[in-house]
Amino acid sequence: MPGEENHGQEVSRVTMAHGAGGGMSRDLIQSVILKHFGHPILARLEDSALFETNGQRLAFTTDSYVVQPLFFPGGDIGKLAVAGTVNDLLCVGARPLYLSLALIIEEGFSLQDLERILTSASQESVGAGVEVLCGDTKVVERGKGDGLFVNTTGVGVVPSNVELSPQKIQVGDQILVTGPIGDHGITVLSQREGFAFASQLKSDCASLVTLVQSVLNPLFSVHCLRDPTRGGLGTVLAEIAADRQVGIQVEEDQIPVRDEVRGASELLGLDPLYVANEGKMVLFVAPQKAEKVLSILKKDPLGREAARIGQVVEEHPRLAVLRTKIGGSRVIDLPAGELLPRIC
Repeated sequence: MPGEENHGQEVSRVTMAHGAGGGMSRDLIQSVILKHFGHPILARLEDSALFETNGQRLAFTTDSYVVQPLFFPGGDIGKLAVAGTVNDLLCVGARPLYLSLALIIEEGFSLQDLERILTSASQESVGAGVEVLCGDTKVVERGKGDGLFVNTTGVGVVPSNVELSPQKIQVGDQILVTGPIGDHGITVLSQREGFAFASQLKSDCASLVTLVQSVLNPLFSVHCLRDPTRGGLGTVLAEIAADRQVGIQVEEDQIPVRDEVRGASELLGLDPLYVANEGKMVLFVAPQKAEKVLSILKKDPLGREAARIGQVVEEHPRLAVLRTKIGGSRVIDLPAGELLPRIC
């Protein structure tokens, strides 16, 4: 169609699809951004950068939050900003310590709402055991800032005996997810659009410090962690298969999805595999330790619905494949463009 811009075609301007966490986001980062910055740590595109200083391993990450609406069942932009940055540090095995908090506020924004958001961010940081040490505040003209944007940067320490990386993933590794997928994205969308059919849903937004740290003992052989935020579980699996050059097979009937999420997704033509989460982790675990890790996750309130969903296989290297409930198979591709904008 005239004016339509698709993944795989040359485009001259940034589109909303470039921020959706799928194939076009990946293209923007790799073909436009990375060529200007050559550090090998950045080139790894991990959830957090890992580096050493004075013999200590540190993790460093940053993220910006533009969610609409700013308040939603289960959280708000303040809680989301803290939890999202904390979870990115956890993905590389770090113990989160400190955050920065930067606010871009639109002229006319309610001070009462700002207080509410900052209270939420403060409570989440206390619960996660991190402290806000610095920040910044900017105000932009009315109509130029969409209410409030938040940026957070996090720093953590990585224990010497913890090594998490996609490069450690091996054939046979079991794939676990810490709970039902798609809650956050469908909750935000339903609030934004006023969909009554998802009125009982709430976001899974949460800092997963206790849950993750309970399974980081090297004896449990957790090889890799990923938080399936933008682009959801499907994007995580597709990226891991392609980058690690292994096959991934998951079972549709083993992937936990709430009935409300499944029903809303069907009505809206969405696939829960690609809907964002803000309080879930995907784990790649050595097969002999998978049951132990799963039992530990289930003891935590944030992991009680954890499930084993598949494994890493020799077949179909570089591809993630979903075995459907009716016995068929389909490839889990990177989503090319925009699915749910402004969900984080």
